[in-house]
Formats: sequence, C-alpha cells, structure tokens
Amino acid sequence: MSWPLKIQGRFLSQADVDEVRMLLREQPSWNRSRLSRELCVRWRWKRPDGQIKDMACRELLRKLETRSLIKLPPRQRPGPGRLPTIAIVETDQSPVSCALSDIQPVKVVNTRKNAEYEKTFNHLVKTYHYLGYGRPVGQNMKYLIFDRNERVLGCLLFGAAAWKIKDRDQWLGWPAETREQNIGLLCNNTRFLILNWVNVPHLASHVLGACLRRLSSDWRSRYGTEIAMVETFVDQTRYLGTCYKAANWRKIGQTKGRGRQDRLRTSNVPVKDILVYPLRRDFRELLLHD
Repeated sequence: MSWPLKIQGRFLSQADVDEVRMLLREQPSWNRSRLSRELCVRWRWKRPDGQIKDMACRELLRKLETRSLIKLPPRQRPGPGRLPTIAIVETDQSPVSCALSDIQPVKVVNTRKNAEYEKTFNHLVKTYHYLGYGRPVGQNMKYLIFDRNERVLGCLLFGAAAWKIKDRDQWLGWPAETREQNIGLLCNNTRFLILNWVNVPHLASHVLGACLRRLSSDWRSRYGTEIAMVETFVDQTRYLGTCYKAANWRKIGQTKGRGRQDRLRTSNVPVKDILVYPLRRDFRELLLHD
C-alpha cells in the first residue's frame, strides 16, 4: 500500500485510516452516519457554509471498505446504487398540446419547499425518464415544472459534476489540482424530463432558461456556494440536444463511453456530447482560481 491515499479529493495517511479503525473498534454501536459525522468534525471537513461534508465522508468510508482497509457496520438505509422505496403518485396524463403562451406562466419550483413535491419528482423520474431514478449522492437540486393551472409538466435534477472529463478539462485549461479544488463550482444537469403526453413547442428551452436563472441562488441558499457553470451529457443515439442548443448551451466535446465508476475501463456506455452553460461572465476565472 502506498501512502497517502487520495480518496474523494482528500489525502489520507495511514494514521487517518488507523483512526477510523479505532473508532469502529471502540464504538461498535455507531452506524455509518454517526461515524462519518464524527470524522468530519475531527478532520475539520466542511463545506464553505460551515456544514460538515457528511455524504462525501460516507462515500470515502465505502471506498476504504472496497479496498479491504476497514469493515463498516451494515447499512441501515439504501446507499448509492440501492434504490429507496418510491411511492406511486397519481398524475394527470391527459394530453397537453398547445402553444407555450396558452399555459403561461410556467413555474419552476424547488421541491425542497414541499415533501409532496419531492415524492412527485421521484415518482416521475423513476417512471418516465429513460435512465430511471438513482438516489442522488451529495449536493443536488430538484425542480418540478408546473403550468398556470398547477399541472405538472416535467422535472429537472442538478447534481455533482463529473469528477474528470478530458474534453471539458482541456476546454477549461483545468490542471488536476485546480479541478479537484474547484469542482464544487460546477454541477451537472443529470435528469431533464418533459412528460410524454406534453407537446408544447419551445417549452423545454424556456424551462431551462428559467431554471438556470435561479439555480446559483438556490444552490447558495442551500449549500453556501455558488455555481459558476453547468454541464450536461446528451446521448446522441436518443436525442439531438435541440432544447439545450436553443437555450444557448455550448457543445465542447464528447465523453469516452465510460461510466462514473469505471476505473477499470470495462464499461461500454454510449458516447455523449458534452454541453456547458456558464452562469457567470467570470466563470473561467473562478474555476481556474488557485
């Protein structure tokens, strides 16, 4: 074993891992969440808003266990890759086929404001998005789209940016150390769904614009940091990315056909176009700042 280990953007010494083992040995009643909170406090591992990086620490612990360096207590709730139970929510599926002006004002609503909104979001993504629902890990924002009569038209999810993408990082001129420091200033539009029975020209690009105008502010209110740029990946075997282009997103390259966790380069997933949308004029300066 070569020390220090670099996991979740953090360097761990052998003493750090020994500290984790000591806590596991001395506190056998602690669950994973309690352990990660304690380590965040001991290691002063916090977000800019002062909140501990609990989810990042739990992922770090999981990776230590994968390397056979520790043995964690059993999970008490679904973790990454394990779907939670998602309630079925009744949804009006009668066709909507009209001009955008006929359903204005269209609203983009943060689901954090209402538990029922979040249930609706989870159900819609699981049922109608081709990628399904994967429990978001780390920082994320969920939005529902409503028409003027409070009818749900679709939803959007923003989450963690991809850790490393060759074409994106070259386009930014992003050295590895700077990327690791500033990756939190990026987020990824991981899901965008207009429901199958909704046929309203220009709705998708209109909604994208409305959501992006509030995204950084919402992110700052929840997590204490702003977002400088948003990225997304478009599977060209399914979509042309027309709504993103109409909303002034820019194509900067393509992925390599690998998944997020494909360290051994064994995945075979579709190559996707990489599109980005800066939220600030000085986005490049912020992302390249040491």
